Amino acid sequence: MPMSPGDIEDMIKSGIPGAKVVIRDLAGDGDHYAAEVVAEAFRGKTRVQQHQMVYDALKGNMGGILHALALQTSIPD
Repeated sequence: MPMSPGDIEDMIKSGIPGAKVVIRDLAGDGDHYAAEVVAEAFRGKTRVQQHQMVYDALKGNMGGILHALALQTSIPD
């Protein structure tokens, strides 16, 4: 069963407190999403480290029930 956008958003917000998260369904199939994540916790981290933080927040679901996630991360302005 695919993950809902709300579940993805909730997991990221739980794993990265204070994050602002926007999820878009790219294909309408519940398997391909894009996520924009803005978090103060990313400050001073490389892009790879930022993405690892998001994947960690997804608790192993990436590549399983969450097939594809186009990820854009940044720090607040």
